[in-house]
Amino acid sequence: MTRPFNFSAGPAALPEEVLQQAAAEMLDWHGSGMGVMEMSHRGKEFISIAQQAEADLREILSVPANYKILFMQGGAIAENAILPMNLSRGGRADYVITGSWSQKSTKEARKYCEVHVSATNEGDHHTTLPDYGSWKISDNAAYVHVCSNETIHGVEMHELPDLAALGSKAPLVIDCSSHIVSRPIDWSRVGVAYAGAQKNIGPAGLTLVIIREDLIGHALPITPTAFDYKIVADNESMYNTPPTYPWYLAGLVFQWIKRQREGDLTGLAAIEARNVAKANLFYDYVDTSGFYIAKVAKDCRSRMNIPFFLPNDTLNDAFLAGAKAQGLLQLKGHKSVGGMRASIYNAMPLAGVQALVAYMKEFAASHG
Repeated sequence: MTRPFNFSAGPAALPEEVLQQAAAEMLDWHGSGMGVMEMSHRGKEFISIAQQAEADLREILSVPANYKILFMQGGAIAENAILPMNLSRGGRADYVITGSWSQKSTKEARKYCEVHVSATNEGDHHTTLPDYGSWKISDNAAYVHVCSNETIHGVEMHELPDLAALGSKAPLVIDCSSHIVSRPIDWSRVGVAYAGAQKNIGPAGLTLVIIREDLIGHALPITPTAFDYKIVADNESMYNTPPTYPWYLAGLVFQWIKRQREGDLTGLAAIEARNVAKANLFYDYVDTSGFYIAKVAKDCRSRMNIPFFLPNDTLNDAFLAGAKAQGLLQLKGHKSVGGMRASIYNAMPLAGVQALVAYMKEFAASHG
């Protein structure tokens, strides 16, 4: 049976071979007589899974030795609170608003510290990025927070800001939930990267926090013990029972990434090249179609999440019904934005984008 192409923004499609491997290991992982969901998180079997997943992620993203990788729970929504509790020291934190998710982060952080909005694209309806040189960064900011890829509005920072070049000594914190492991991260510019796993890495339930060691150990007294980065780090993410099965599936995805080949490129480089090709194919068609509309400025269009619009909203239901009939699923845009959205994460093959573009051409020809 040919599987449909799933364009969900998250929880999102996983690589088919990862799902097949997980299915094969469901009842008996490597001769242990147990499925991973049945294992103690402190047993040697799961410890080996956890350690391998961390090592593979560190290799894929070239995470420096002085950064800890924490496997946590609660998603990016919980990190919106956990982060200021751990990093703000009760002072001021700077936030840059580029879409719905950074708005949520800003609102939540205000419960735990003084928040200063350094820049915003609200005046452009989240279709541009504020020029880095225009950011107003506080002299005493504990950190500067950005969402480096906005899942709903489809805005991506293709190059991260260099805060040192902007005259700030504050660490940069990035919510990279919807484009983690789709491209490299410049760790010379990043103090903390956090991400929910359910876009590019695995099922919902797992949250990754990659944090420079000197930023650990400053939690506010109100911080729940299980969310204190130092406690989590000191206990190797095992202070409480972690989301073991999502952690295991993430590990399978990391191994899948390492196996990828695209011409002479391997691993993450191959993944990024493929993502560029997929996004270019889609945007090139939309821009020349004379029918569909992409509102985000070309210099900050997301490779992962592509909002697009039909010329008339009355066509939306027909478009979605026709897409579903052709095995193109979950293309409806977020309710706050409307229109359509194609999320083309790592697991989406080029063939899926080609199939979507072919359908869009047919629909435009019959409804134009």
